[in-house]
Amino acid sequence: MKKPELKAENTKEILHTKYVKVYDFSYGEDFHYYNASRREKRELCALASEQEQKNMLADAVSCFLILQKENEEAKLVLLYEFRYPVGHFVLGVPAGLIDKKDREEESPLIEAAVREIREETGLDVKKEDAHIVNSLLYMTPGFSDESNGVVCVVAHPEKTDILNQTGAEITECFDGFELVDKKQAIELLKNGHDKNGFHYPLITWAALSYFAGDFWKEF
Repeated sequence: MKKPELKAENTKEILHTKYVKVYDFSYGEDFHYYNASRREKRELCALASEQEQKNMLADAVSCFLILQKENEEAKLVLLYEFRYPVGHFVLGVPAGLIDKKDREEESPLIEAAVREIREETGLDVKKEDAHIVNSLLYMTPGFSDESNGVVCVVAHPEKTDILNQTGAEITECFDGFELVDKKQAIELLKNGHDKNGFHYPLITWAALSYFAGDFWKEF
């Protein structure tokens, strides 16, 4: 099957706000596809070359934060954040957009992960305790070109009662943490929802799977 040809001259921006834009890809007579994006038109994935796509930096970072205290079982840190599109607190991972300063660093993903973890959990983690799980994952490619890089951080804090969410910014709204051991992670995977009966995001499923499968121990 022939691939639809998307061109800049046939791409029209129909909504522009600070955090989201909507584009109409007109790829044939009376054929339209709508894309929600964080990107300016010149940066759209669909209009980039194959090489540009392969070297592309993600829009945001999601963090698999694991606490490994001496002589204790490791715990995955999950948090409840209010997600406006679904209207309730969702069990997720520390995450956020890669900002301009992050992009100037040697590893923007690691830099953003360390910053987001500090802002959303109060922990100051070390860059050397972080590794990149995946540099770019498309979140919902049937609807948007939004992408996340995934970083895992294995921290070794003396205390876990110092976790806090006082670094919330602008629209961010949090409601506490869940520190999940391997058995609890498997239960969450089996149940498909949190303790309140609400479904969680795909990235949370990925974090639970990565943790419960002990993949983090390979680094």
